[in-house]
Amino acid sequence: MRTFVEAATGLPGILFTAALVVAACFWLLVAVGAVTVDSFDADADLGAWSMGGVPVTVALSLLTACAWLVNVAVTVLLTVQATSGTVTGVLHLLAPAGSLLVAWRLTCLFVRPLHRLFPDNSGPPGDRRKDRRQTPR
Repeated sequence: MRTFVEAATGLPGILFTAALVVAACFWLLVAVGAVTVDSFDADADLGAWSMGGVPVTVALSLLTACAWLVNVAVTVLLTVQATSGTVTGVLHLLAPAGSLLVAWRLTCLFVRPLHRLFPDNSGPPGDRRKDRRQTPR
């Protein structure tokens, strides 16, 4: 348990932990009705990142949670291996970037089935049905 807490609160994991706390606070505000799920959707289009079709808050919350989980898991695994040296140090430094890349791919996979739960948001870039409904003739 100590290794897990150190991975979550040590550098660089604290960056993902702080982002996860912000996301959790946002969802608490949504739960009490102070804000709505689509509060930050005015200018954001995540279709270019293959995360379109859901509110930005949902996609970024999923990205944050996945990145935190992957980063903590990798950090714990590197710590448990208990090998010290240059290679382990470099792997500890590369873990956050790798975590973001893996989290991005996972988020793209998780967002796909959520499209139908949010019909008001634009679908994937190839979704022409929504474009036809919005285009005046």
